[in-house]
Amino acid sequence: MSAVQTFSQTDIRLLADFRFQIHRFLHFSQEQARAHGLEPRQHQLLLAVAGLPEGTRPVIGELAARLFIRHHSAVELVDRLCDRGLLRRTHSEADHREVLVSLTRAGEAVLHRLSRAHREELDKLGPELAASLEAVLQSKSS
Repeated sequence: MSAVQTFSQTDIRLLADFRFQIHRFLHFSQEQARAHGLEPRQHQLLLAVAGLPEGTRPVIGELAARLFIRHHSAVELVDRLCDRGLLRRTHSEADHREVLVSLTRAGEAVLHRLSRAHREELDKLGPELAASLEAVLQSKSS
């Protein structure tokens, strides 16, 4: 029989504050995306395409996994961003059945503007977010 872990009121407050700090940044991110004419998921997709780990293929399945959405939802997002000229599809030279997704120059430009705004916001909010995470990690209830 395993012991049930209990949480103190302090632990709960620390978790609540950490959740608040994350939500505050995500709210900022959503508002910035809309201010730049994008839906938040569209911004997330642009960021996912540009920020894939080295060696990771920018295919729909990988992008869907990174956004925690279904394949058909990723296809729809890519379609919309291609229609707006922010993404392009190309066929892989190694396997012509494989479709790769990449940013256009216009997509890079909007992503850079959004990334700059996010970096500035993280410069402001980052210390509080980091302190909140550190407090949660240091909290040890029995």
